[in-house]
Amino acid sequence: MKLGRNDPCWCGSHRKYKSCHMMFDDKLEKLREQGVLVPDHSLIKTPEQIEGIKASAKINMACLDAVGEVIHAGMSTQEIDDIVYRVTTEMGGIPAPLNYQGFPKSVCTSINDVVCHGIPDEDMILEDGDIVNVDVSTIYKGYFSDSSRMFLIGNVSDNDRKLVQVTKEAMEKGLEKVRPWTHLGDMAQAVHEYVEKHGFSVVREIGGHGIGLEFHEDPWVSYVANAGEEMMMVPGLCFTIEPMVNAGKPDVVLDDEDGWTIYTEDGSKSAQWEIQVVVTETGCEVLCW
Repeated sequence: MKLGRNDPCWCGSHRKYKSCHMMFDDKLEKLREQGVLVPDHSLIKTPEQIEGIKASAKINMACLDAVGEVIHAGMSTQEIDDIVYRVTTEMGGIPAPLNYQGFPKSVCTSINDVVCHGIPDEDMILEDGDIVNVDVSTIYKGYFSDSSRMFLIGNVSDNDRKLVQVTKEAMEKGLEKVRPWTHLGDMAQAVHEYVEKHGFSVVREIGGHGIGLEFHEDPWVSYVANAGEEMMMVPGLCFTIEPMVNAGKPDVVLDDEDGWTIYTEDGSKSAQWEIQVVVTETGCEVLCW
């Protein structure tokens, strides 16, 4: 329904539409008419919603902090899952992965050549020299948060350390490109150019996603797109930056037995860092890391 100038704004600010989002909507409509892919209102997070996401993120980051304090060689990935479940529920949250489309655990633990969606298991033991991604996602009072970190177990090789460090730096390069009225492809190009400069590759088939009111919202976020492509980033758009970087080729394969675990096709190591951001009027804010 088209709002009148003096109607309350759709964003819930209780301000008149003309002094809140009317010019914003006019700008979106003109861009849409020009063929630019822009988000609709359902993807624009209001200040109230952003505060809800931040409360969820507080739990999410507490889980990763707790894992980081104790993770070590000889620890099972099931123990990581137990920590995440305990911290999440004690703080009033719900682990978002648990039973999501049949996923059986509360967190993803991806070791060495596992790109993502590794399933915790009491028989999966961390060993000296492993690199592992712990990917936590949380629901709190209906709001979703999502972030992941890499952990180095014991004596990790120089090459693997470089892979983990370059992946983190690539994520940060992408973050620098998150500005209003530019494209997700601007961020993606910064990511893959940095990765490729260091001799690694970015996974093509798996990307980031919008998030906040649902676990996975539009847009799908590529890290191999080019500047000027993909959805325009506008104030209130909330999404993850989570490039998956392989030491070898970018090709991946799905484990047919569990239907979740994704490996590098060539057996090379893989790393990932993930943050959740919201676009602001002047740049962006990191909500979860």
